[in-house]
Amino acid sequence: MSDSAISLVGVSKSFRKQAVRREYTTLKSEFVRWLRREKQPDNPSTVLSVLRDVDLEIPRGRTVGLVGRNGSGKSTLLKLMTGIYSPTRGKVSVRGRVSALLDLGAGFHPDFTGRENIFINAIILGMSRAEVKQRVDDIIAFSELGDFIDQPVRTYSSGMFMRLAFSVATHVEPEILIVDEILAVGDAHFNKKSLGRMKEFKASGRTIVLVTHDLNTVQEWCDHAVWIDGGRIREQGAPAGVVRNYRAAIQLAEAQSEQTGQSALSAPGIPLPELPPPAPPRAAVEQLVLSGEGAGEVAPGGPVAVSAEVTIREGVEKAELVISVLRSGQVLSEARAPAPGPGRSHVRWTLEALPLLPGRYGLRVSVVAGGETLAAEELKGGWSVTGAPAASVVALSGRWSVEPAAGARAS
Repeated sequence: MSDSAISLVGVSKSFRKQAVRREYTTLKSEFVRWLRREKQPDNPSTVLSVLRDVDLEIPRGRTVGLVGRNGSGKSTLLKLMTGIYSPTRGKVSVRGRVSALLDLGAGFHPDFTGRENIFINAIILGMSRAEVKQRVDDIIAFSELGDFIDQPVRTYSSGMFMRLAFSVATHVEPEILIVDEILAVGDAHFNKKSLGRMKEFKASGRTIVLVTHDLNTVQEWCDHAVWIDGGRIREQGAPAGVVRNYRAAIQLAEAQSEQTGQSALSAPGIPLPELPPPAPPRAAVEQLVLSGEGAGEVAPGGPVAVSAEVTIREGVEKAELVISVLRSGQVLSEARAPAPGPGRSHVRWTLEALPLLPGRYGLRVSVVAGGETLAAEELKGGWSVTGAPAASVVALSGRWSVEPAAGARAS
């Protein structure tokens, strides 16, 4: 899709795990094997499927949070997005300059100074040397490393590593920023400063992909959440709903572990248990009660009224109230009006003159939305219009006028 910053279609990633051959050899045994032309046995290996058939579209300008247990495939997914890994199967498309914070201090040479590593990393991330020279002072100022910037990075603490890596990654003006839990490292001051910087990125319309175990952060400022479970996308959508279901699956696995001693929490990469199906939603219309004024016997042409107590649930849109007049189960006529909003309402319908001839009639009130009847209720007993039975149903009120035709002879 042209409006997607990152697109993954049918992506799978597998690794070959090599087992250690437990046969000790000597120069003599290898020489004898060569003389006998014996083939050296291959080490047994197994294939580990880390990601399976992942389809994911990340639109431009969105902040997406990836959640899931350790070993579920989140970091592997990020490394596919950055080009560190190639997919075993499927296609990964990235549109825009990418800056990634995946491994603390990755790409730093321990014997080079912080300043020298700024140039190396910024150039690797796609900046020219002239661009780095223009921004190096801003990078150093943001990192708050002071005089340590000209010391070898092997003398840095983990927090100092993080400051320098984050400063470089966020000052190369990337279109896509990919972060893997690195913000959890560092003191409270710089952590707050880093989050502020990322919020600036979000406000400027950059694309951010974030792996984190801080579910509150995902809910607070991510636009979209993706739950990776057992190498597959288990769920994606609004962060609040995805986080709620992820937490519920963790709680279910913990309950299973307490009961049996074993659960999906026992080893990484095992999918969490399936959640029970959600309870059916409440009825769209929770209450519809009719009461008729003048129900029973009604004089021909007399006024009638019907009242309804209706309670409509939140989320019901463009609903209508439909009042139908019936005879022998057939609809004679209908009147429609917009239904009241969510909550409980009192509705009254009045007809000043009932245009029906003598007979027995029914009345039904319905709540309709999108062509579907959400609720319907008939007035008990209906109406009985008094008088002699009539062959017709509707009283056609009009005026007759009879005049002799021109040239006709009056009798």
